[in-house]
Amino acid sequence: MRRSLLPDLAALQTFECAARHENFSRAAEELNLTQSAVSRQIRDFEERIGHRLFERVRQRVVLSEAGERLLPQVRRLLRNAEDMMTGALSLSPAQQVLRVGVLPAFGARWLVPRLQNFTATHPGLALALETRDGPFNFAETSLDLAIHYGQGIWPDAVATYLCSEAVVPVVSRDFAARCRFEEPQDLTGLPLLHMSGRPSLWADWFAARGLPDQTAWAGMRFDQFALIIAAVSAGLGAALLPSYLIEREMAAGDLVALDVEPTVTENSYYVVIPEGRQTNPAALALQSWLLSQVRPQSRRSLPEI
Repeated sequence: MRRSLLPDLAALQTFECAARHENFSRAAEELNLTQSAVSRQIRDFEERIGHRLFERVRQRVVLSEAGERLLPQVRRLLRNAEDMMTGALSLSPAQQVLRVGVLPAFGARWLVPRLQNFTATHPGLALALETRDGPFNFAETSLDLAIHYGQGIWPDAVATYLCSEAVVPVVSRDFAARCRFEEPQDLTGLPLLHMSGRPSLWADWFAARGLPDQTAWAGMRFDQFALIIAAVSAGLGAALLPSYLIEREMAAGDLVALDVEPTVTENSYYVVIPEGRQTNPAALALQSWLLSQVRPQSRRSLPEI
């Protein structure tokens, strides 16, 4: 596309502001422009794309069908431009940015509490952490590195095994004082809390111990680890949780493990670097540091991938 066809950011900002207010006068006030300047920018934008973006309805303007289709894309472009400038302004001339994708719970509960150790020894490196619940698509992002959970195979990337995941059944301290737990089958009588993204976790735990799983599916469900940790801490029942997520609560005695032998899940955590960036010194430094933070007993041998 010819550059002359591309709108400038001012036109996009004016369009977004007018759409949000549904009024050219209020848009002009926010942008510190005259109403005629707003009208002219909108008219020029409409001529450039060949579609009417607004319809006049009584004392306001509303988006046309073309305007409604365009608005989400414009807002995404403006957010990207804002993020770009924010990132550029936050850096000192000597710093390098490393964009890291991480799962929300892993980032908040395991990575961030340890990061001071890394940043202290890499003062010239600024980390930009981005959380993602789903798989990381390196073709659609500018991430330099990701920490992901799965089988270790992602398109357009090279994965290095970080650690396995061990889950343990836990209850709150007060709940533990009220309930009787001597053997695994005693859990069949307790209210169970479930992660929506791992619906068979309790059933698998019961099956591995030769217990019937009829009661393993019932109970409250949560779509975030933060919610299920809050629920078990509030005494709502027993939850199977990755041990790395509850290090602080276990150390303080707020959560009590009902089984001393953790269960290793079928997936593991990996440090993933996009193909073509395997020689990035900053990414390699972070990968090396991450590997050094994992206890040897939590790492198990896996086939080369």
